[in-house]
Amino acid sequence: MSAPDYLQSLFGFDGQVAVVIGATGVLGGALADGLGKAGAHVVVSGRSPERGQARVDAIVAAGGSAEFIAVDVTDRASFESLCKQTVEKHGHVDVLVNCAGVNSASSYEEVKDEDWDRVIDSNLKAVHWGCQIFAPVMSAQEHGGSILNIGSVTSHLPLSRVFAYSASKAAVLNLTKNVAREYGERKVRVNALCPGFFPAEQNRKILSEERVAKIFGQTPMNRFGESDELIGAALLLCSRAAGSFITGTEIYVDGGFTGMRF
Repeated sequence: MSAPDYLQSLFGFDGQVAVVIGATGVLGGALADGLGKAGAHVVVSGRSPERGQARVDAIVAAGGSAEFIAVDVTDRASFESLCKQTVEKHGHVDVLVNCAGVNSASSYEEVKDEDWDRVIDSNLKAVHWGCQIFAPVMSAQEHGGSILNIGSVTSHLPLSRVFAYSASKAAVLNLTKNVAREYGERKVRVNALCPGFFPAEQNRKILSEERVAKIFGQTPMNRFGESDELIGAALLLCSRAAGSFITGTEIYVDGGFTGMRF
């Protein structure tokens, strides 16, 4: 077997259908691109048809296959429709990436109930719905499936001014492990990818010059991550062969941030 064939056998997604929720964003878009280049048919899912179609066009231009199906992550029925449409059209769904997310920055005393609820709903409840709706469908398939949730370095480490976000991401890791345990014998693997600091729409407003200096001071690689640096870890966790015995765990892609202790 040639090296390209061997790598394809481990990390290839030919014939698989991957739903990426939040693929209209920076990080979700990169993961959608990566899955498309690895051979999956990508269902780009988000709220904006314009941005979704732009992502589809980019995947197709790179030689992949993709389509857009809208989803509102604050509406359970929208998740159910997304899953139903995907299975009705393709007959199966092999990968789900829960990558939608929002943030809200303030001091703890200034955290507003509406902001707390908005972050928890988008970052945690939406992940729960994705797992609860897609996992049973995957478990009924011959090859099962893989769910990838998006955690954060804040899942374990406190970070000032993003209290709801940190709480939601900590809960995502706990939920990931619980669902992985629930479906361990039912052919559905559930893992989490935990990015470090990747500039995106949801965090640019809190990245002041002073904050950036502190982040770099605790990041051995002394820089922000690039969105495509998440792809390799995601492909490992989602792949049938290379990731076949990996479930209930998380991989940090953070330039060493979580390894620092003072």
